[in-house]
Amino acid sequence: MNALPITKYGAQLLKDELQNLKTKERRAVIDAIAEARSHGDLSENAEYDAAKERQSFVEGRIAELEGILGSAQIIDPATLDADGRIVFGATVYLEDLESSQTVTYQIVGVDEADLKKNKVSITSPIARGMIGKYAGDVVEVQAPSGIREYEVLSVEYI
Repeated sequence: MNALPITKYGAQLLKDELQNLKTKERRAVIDAIAEARSHGDLSENAEYDAAKERQSFVEGRIAELEGILGSAQIIDPATLDADGRIVFGATVYLEDLESSQTVTYQIVGVDEADLKKNKVSITSPIARGMIGKYAGDVVEVQAPSGIREYEVLSVEYI
C-alpha cells in the first residue's frame, strides 16, 4: 500500500480523534449497551439497537483511523525546503486574475482537506494545478464554471 501524505497537524487531529474514540466513546457505548440490556427483552429494545449501531460506527471509525495513520507519510511543512516551489504542505497565496481577489490555500492530505479552512486536498484540481509552480507563475484550474487563472503571489511552508 502506498503511503498517503498528511501534514503533521492533520495527523495529530486524527490521533486525537482515535484516542477519544478508544478511551471515551468506546466506554460510553459499552455502558449504553449494558444499560439497555438491563431493561430486559432485547428483541424490541430500541435503546439496545441504537447502542449496537453506535458501537458498530465507533469500531469502524477506529479501524479506519488506524488504517489511515498506519499508511500515512507525515510531513511537517515547517521543515520543508523547496526553494519557493509549491509542494505538499505549502501555504499558497493566490490572486484570481479575473476578479483580483486574493485567496490562500494550504495543500494537505485527502483526510484533512476542509475548504472552509482553506485546506485543499492534494488530489483537488487546484492543488494539482499549483504543484511545482513558483511565485509569479500563473496557475490554470479547471473549475465547473470553466478555466480559472490565478497568479501565485507567494509560497510559505508553515
